[in-house]
Amino acid sequence: MVSFFFTFFSLFFLCIHVSSAADTISSDFTLSGDQTLVSSNETFEMGFFETGTSSNFYIGMWYKQLSQRTVVWVANRDKSVTDKNASVLKISDGNLVLLDGKNQTPVWSTGLNSTNTSSVLKAVLQDDGNLVLRDESGSVLWQSFDHPGNTWLPGVKIRLDKRTGKSQRLTSWKNDDDPSPGLFSLELDESTAYKILWNGTTQYWSSGPWNSQSRIFDSVPEMRLNYIYNFSFFTNATESYFTYTIYNHLNVSRFVMDVSGQIKQFNWLEANNLWNQFWSQPREQCQVYAYCGSFGICNEKSQPFCQCPRGFRPDSQKDWDLKDYSAGCVRNTELQCSRGDINQFLPLSNVKLPDNPDVVVITSLGNCASACQGNCSCKAYAHDQGSNRCSSWSKDVLNLQQLEEDNSEGNTLYLRLAASDMPSESSGKSNKLMIFGAVLGSLGAIALVLLVVILILRYRRRKRMGREKSDGTLSAFSYRELQNATKNFSEKLGGGGFGSVFKGALQDSSDIAVKRLEGISQGEKQFRTEVVTIGTIQHMNLVRLRGFCSEGNKKLLVYDYMPNGSLDSHLFIDQTEEKIVLGWKLRYQIALGTARGLAYLHDECRDCIIHCDIKPENILLDSQFGPKVADFGLAKLVGRDFSRVLTTMRGTRGYLAPEWISGVAITAKADVYSYGMMLFELVSGRRNTEQSENGKVRFFPSLAATVLTKDGDIRSLLDTRLDGEPVDVEELTRACKVACWCIQDEESHRPTMSQVVQILEGVLEVNPPPFPRSIQALVENDGSVVFFTESSSSSSHNSSQKQSHSSSSSSSKKTSTNNSSA
Repeated sequence: MVSFFFTFFSLFFLCIHVSSAADTISSDFTLSGDQTLVSSNETFEMGFFETGTSSNFYIGMWYKQLSQRTVVWVANRDKSVTDKNASVLKISDGNLVLLDGKNQTPVWSTGLNSTNTSSVLKAVLQDDGNLVLRDESGSVLWQSFDHPGNTWLPGVKIRLDKRTGKSQRLTSWKNDDDPSPGLFSLELDESTAYKILWNGTTQYWSSGPWNSQSRIFDSVPEMRLNYIYNFSFFTNATESYFTYTIYNHLNVSRFVMDVSGQIKQFNWLEANNLWNQFWSQPREQCQVYAYCGSFGICNEKSQPFCQCPRGFRPDSQKDWDLKDYSAGCVRNTELQCSRGDINQFLPLSNVKLPDNPDVVVITSLGNCASACQGNCSCKAYAHDQGSNRCSSWSKDVLNLQQLEEDNSEGNTLYLRLAASDMPSESSGKSNKLMIFGAVLGSLGAIALVLLVVILILRYRRRKRMGREKSDGTLSAFSYRELQNATKNFSEKLGGGGFGSVFKGALQDSSDIAVKRLEGISQGEKQFRTEVVTIGTIQHMNLVRLRGFCSEGNKKLLVYDYMPNGSLDSHLFIDQTEEKIVLGWKLRYQIALGTARGLAYLHDECRDCIIHCDIKPENILLDSQFGPKVADFGLAKLVGRDFSRVLTTMRGTRGYLAPEWISGVAITAKADVYSYGMMLFELVSGRRNTEQSENGKVRFFPSLAATVLTKDGDIRSLLDTRLDGEPVDVEELTRACKVACWCIQDEESHRPTMSQVVQILEGVLEVNPPPFPRSIQALVENDGSVVFFTESSSSSSHNSSQKQSHSSSSSSSKKTSTNNSSA
């Protein structure tokens, strides 16, 4: 009996103790297993909860009185625990920590750098859903309201710290069963507007700035009709934040950054025992950026909203079943780019095209399709017949959307597929093919004999002429064939340190450009191997190599002919030449296309290929003035002899980076320097170095750097022939800034070509550049700059080019002197 009463009273006092501490974790009370904390008004409850069937447990907070468990905050959302009974939430070393399993491994902590670990701490779950860690004086050391998850409760401040530039974020769950951070987040920006981001980078919705007079966000007019919430916006020199309270505290309401990528407002309907969605943005699901992941198609008229194109399947069906489409779709059959004939293109009609194509050029549909077919990395392309704009994508295709038939924004996207996944032909067409096949079969014997005869004749001819296929794409020509094709090399297009270029035509009447190389000493086998390697490099902004010739010392390369010639022939023209002056938009597209081609050579080939000779003469223009980088394989071909060949070049010294002259190892940043010099010439329409009428040398990069660093008139740098034309000043400023960054003396201070592409596309912001030291030295010693006369450059095409080329050489030499003295 005594034992019974002892046990009874022990349990009684224990219940009193637990009841009095039901909302508090202290040094003598921890949370484990099925134990929970309950706020004093019993609105919120906190403890371990399990998601789905995964046996993953999290410490979370939910509404206690609602029939649906609705989690509003999760502590360890990045890492779950597997055994709630062996895990414990406790006060330890001045923090609230979650320890996992028998080994008591730390999984989550409040992360305070507390020096006074002897202080008595308490964690209290308050009536508003705020978990607060206090010291013995009552001071708040940490609170969950400062670390929101996916739910914005009344009283929570989503703030921007103006001192650090950091903003608190609401971040979606990965899916309905996984509270780990998803791809969608809401935050406040410096313009006092809330924005929703995909992957922390791409903004696809904004509330508009806060209007202090009407007390609403400009793009959320629904706030005018609000009778439930009391909204407050606060801003000062150190922070800005937005918060809200509820007029009637009997109402239960919350804002959620949902797994759908939409910010949603829910009100609890007690009579129906469910959450009622009151408001959401963006309004349409398909306005959420990349909601369906890579290659996924969003369709507002279907359920679910996301679908995979024909020949594709969900990358993770399990995730799709949980409404997480972020992994997108993958092909049923892997592409085999080494055999282009087994890959075809599936047309997707009436779709909103993906954002951010990797390449955009002006060309015909046929050329657009051929360029993508010939480029192993090209995954999709589209062509606008009205503008002849050809866009292609080599990476993930994101943000595809199926549009209605009458939508004027609809386009056709061509997706690369294995031929086995392409739609089958119709039965009618198949029947016609069968009939046609039967007819051919009746003539099979005759055709077979003729085919054998033709093959024998062609084999003998090819053997006699020395022509053979090297890898299925490049042709090995005989010297006599190219001699005939170029009419004994009679029509010269240009020349340089590597040799001369001649126009020709093949037997199929297609025009070609034949480069007769000089100073190439590789053996036959090595040369062929190197050429075949270069021939596999395909990009819309690189000139396509069609074939080669290698007979003893006779080494020639065969390229596609570019009808509009080289860039220099359109930039450096005088008033007597009857040529169209390139407009600013076209110049900007040429700059962007050239940068994309170089970025491909530097970053996307198996080995980094450094061009080593970027200049307007090596940028060729196709029939639509699309830029093509030429001679990109010559540095690889020349190899160890390149430095010797370079010293004999004419007209390129003005594009050489300082490290060429100082003798240090050359990296891809040497191309960046040359590109910057060429970009200045695109802007001004003149050679960077010219002699004025009074005999002084004008060095345009120094003028541009002065204007940029002293906030001068940026339009004063533009080609005077473009006066009166509409020019995008932002594009002009961006081009000049990036050019000045490209010609910095230190390699580490120059951007990569991939960064240049992003800057020109407007993806990256570019800061004001510093004045390059070597240019500053050149300006300070202007009187001692040596200017070469016409006779110094006998190999140039004409006198004006000779002069300007030589000037470039002198400038480069002077730069070298200044660098070495520094």
